[in-house]
Amino acid sequence: MTTDPDTKARNFRALHERDGAFVIPNPWDVGTARILASMGFEALATTSAGFAFSLGLPDGAITRDQALAHCRDIVEATDLPVSADLEKCFADDPAGVAETIRLAADTGLAGCSVEDSTGRRDAPIFDFALAVERVAAAVGAARGLSRDFVLTARAENHLHGQGDLDDTIRRLQAFEAAGADVVYAPGLPDLDAIRTVCSSVNRPVNVVIGAPDTPYGVAELAAAGVKRISVGVTFSRLALNAVIRAAAALRDEGICAFPSDATSYGALDKIFRGFDG
Repeated sequence: MTTDPDTKARNFRALHERDGAFVIPNPWDVGTARILASMGFEALATTSAGFAFSLGLPDGAITRDQALAHCRDIVEATDLPVSADLEKCFADDPAGVAETIRLAADTGLAGCSVEDSTGRRDAPIFDFALAVERVAAAVGAARGLSRDFVLTARAENHLHGQGDLDDTIRRLQAFEAAGADVVYAPGLPDLDAIRTVCSSVNRPVNVVIGAPDTPYGVAELAAAGVKRISVGVTFSRLALNAVIRAAAALRDEGICAFPSDATSYGALDKIFRGFDG
């Protein structure tokens, strides 16, 4: 396997520059990264919530050191470029954001994201000016690297009950002007809003799929102008739900209720042997 960050970064950039949309699924450990790589996906993205859940922690409880160690594990698991969900880059101030970007690049990542979410319930979104300053600092750090690095800027309004699409677009346009390579507004309410966002910016747009109230397929999103499609924590939730359901059946009924749904030992062993050595 290649672990050359330059090659992975170039490959990741090229995915954003070619025609059409591409899917970037979200593993939460080395095993799921290797499963997804074996299935032909071209890039991977970490999931902060999925990783936190795998450690028995709530989303947002991971430290920067934990996140960066996890990023390195995922980067080294496969040949694929990896972009990281680094939440607010573990800092409020622009200088702290820039430091996180430099440390993230040292793990071999091909890119990462920075959010305008504060992590505080009383004021969940950074003020506009500070949000833009933080993105500009992230961009400056990325451009100061010796290799390419795809910086994604996220406007988090719609995940925190602030459904002002005009403000979201204003933020994304400002993040674009600050130099972000990709823009992302998770939680957009419908396909019309996604189309509006895509037509309002000149950067590739990422959209996350998997929520029951946004049942859009890859073809629909590509037609709406989306370039990059992720699944966020959805695969982790599906996997944990299977464990919860089977465990509940074992506890309450004395049976393991879903053996026919389980991937065979042999199939999994074959996948992982393909990465051995």
